[in-house]
Amino acid sequence: MPEETQDDIKELVVARLRAIPADREISIGADGSYKRDELIQHVEEGDRVGQKIIEVEMSFLRALKEGALYDD
Repeated sequence: MPEETQDDIKELVVARLRAIPADREISIGADGSYKRDELIQHVEEGDRVGQKIIEVEMSFLRALKEGALYDD
């Protein structure tokens, strides 16, 4: 994936994370629980946890786009 596209995806995910209350913790399976700002830092660094968050967010957005989350 081109670096510019990856940067745009990171920005999108960070923007979505900023909508979460700062004190809310999110569990990332066996990786543990993280507060919003910690998740943002992981996404910006592009480490393993950050990549997992990006995958989850992009999967959610794809499902939303395809209508998988709507009742018929």
